[in-house]
Amino acid sequence: MDFSEIWRWDLAVDAFPLLLEAFLKVTLLVTVLGAALSIVLGLVWAIGLRQLPGWIGWPLRLLLGAIRMTPLPVQLLFVLYGVVVFYPRVDALVIGVVVFGVHYSTYMAESYRAGIESIRPGQWEASKALSLPQSRTWRAVILPQAIRNTLPSLGNWTIAMFKDTPYLIFIAVEEMVTEAQVFGGRHFSYVEAFTIAGLIFLAASYPTAVLMRKLEKKLEY
Repeated sequence: MDFSEIWRWDLAVDAFPLLLEAFLKVTLLVTVLGAALSIVLGLVWAIGLRQLPGWIGWPLRLLLGAIRMTPLPVQLLFVLYGVVVFYPRVDALVIGVVVFGVHYSTYMAESYRAGIESIRPGQWEASKALSLPQSRTWRAVILPQAIRNTLPSLGNWTIAMFKDTPYLIFIAVEEMVTEAQVFGGRHFSYVEAFTIAGLIFLAASYPTAVLMRKLEKKLEY
């Protein structure tokens, strides 16, 4: 079989700028904003579950568990149709960022929890013996160590979020993979567009993984 029968360079050249634009405007944007939201919320959930009284912490734990165990496409559709009732002109991209951020914050909360629990009891006891306020104990003693221990896991969840962005098609947000599908259908050839989309994913995720490993080593004691 001739290579030209399965790969057309002219289609690859035409597809690349379209897919790159979709990547920058949607895929990357949702990943960056969603990751920032999930990293902050995950820390809030982790500290809250440890500090809040049981009558508040138990319902919160159930809620986070339900979000974590519910498929992301279902959450996207549920939030979209729920919000549209009150705000018909809502931007679906905003919904995507919020849903991705909240969904992955539940996973990151578990990572933070593991990082916090990895702190030796002596650290808590020493802080109490020095009469440090609880806020300063968290800020100066616990969180720096916990985040250092949690960093690789947070990076992995961010990469997982990045790879889940094609789910945005469920709320009619045309990210890179959707754009590749549309391009392939328009030209009756999907190989070029999906190959380029895969290479863009790889080109973006691999350096991120390398950066996370370097940052992890830099933060080691």
